[in-house]
Amino acid sequence: MRVLLKILTRIPLPVLYALGTLLYFVVYHVARWRRDYADADVARAFPDKSPQERAAIVRACYRNLADVVVEACWSFGASREAIRARVHFADRGLIERAIARNQTILLLAAHQGNWEWLLLGAVVTFPIPIDVVYQPQRMAALDDFLREVRCRFGGRLIPRKEFVYEVMTRGGTPRAYAIIADQTPRRDDPKYWTRFLNQDTAFFTGAGKLAHFLESPVYFVSMQRERRGHYTVRLDVLAEPPYEDIDDAQVVERYARSLERTIIGSPSDWLWLQKKWKYPKPAADDAEGSYRDAATARARP
Repeated sequence: MRVLLKILTRIPLPVLYALGTLLYFVVYHVARWRRDYADADVARAFPDKSPQERAAIVRACYRNLADVVVEACWSFGASREAIRARVHFADRGLIERAIARNQTILLLAAHQGNWEWLLLGAVVTFPIPIDVVYQPQRMAALDDFLREVRCRFGGRLIPRKEFVYEVMTRGGTPRAYAIIADQTPRRDDPKYWTRFLNQDTAFFTGAGKLAHFLESPVYFVSMQRERRGHYTVRLDVLAEPPYEDIDDAQVVERYARSLERTIIGSPSDWLWLQKKWKYPKPAADDAEGSYRDAATARARP
């Protein structure tokens, strides 16, 4: 596996795109991997769109995912200059301002655009340590390889279970913590329910509490595909210290709203295959609806 991945990093990107087209055809047309889930989720999220429009979103999502896979393989052997030329940060002033203030930064991203290039692009752009929370791969050899190539420019991957310990031990050192926050909590995890893309949706909690502890600004990170192999990253301010009047629920709600607006603007750039809606909202959680609705009202401009 490691040898094969090393070989892929040396193949020119145009050739990899050809392989990606083949990958798309097999996964979408032949294997139909998770097609039913994606079709159903897009239909619920966009009930006003025609069946043809929804089918186009799903098809483009699979094409984009194939590009992300081969672009990731290429980037694992790419130079700093090559990455910097393909990932542009439109709102870099927000990061530079926080760095000048010696602040730790909390970045909440999503499975959107090319999330594999996001860490590499940020590391080669900003002079601050960047740590990314991630879920280790089950195959140890694959996990070791991915950690090596993802972190070769200086970024760090922190296993999810070790994140709290890392924050507690490094809380006094200014850095950026990046979290892919659109994953679904497990049924027994603490969670925040809100309406998202016309559906009751669970999100991880804790971002607001972490921001309070670190006294850090919280930015939503969106990544838009400008053309094949070129992306623009934009930042939206979700919260900034002081935090006397902002609680954890408001930060999570603001993240959900920012992500929703971005997905509506470019639906196929989001990873619909991740099965965001894995389980329904329990009836018991409806008792907390007033708390959720109040947080939603406070979070909206």
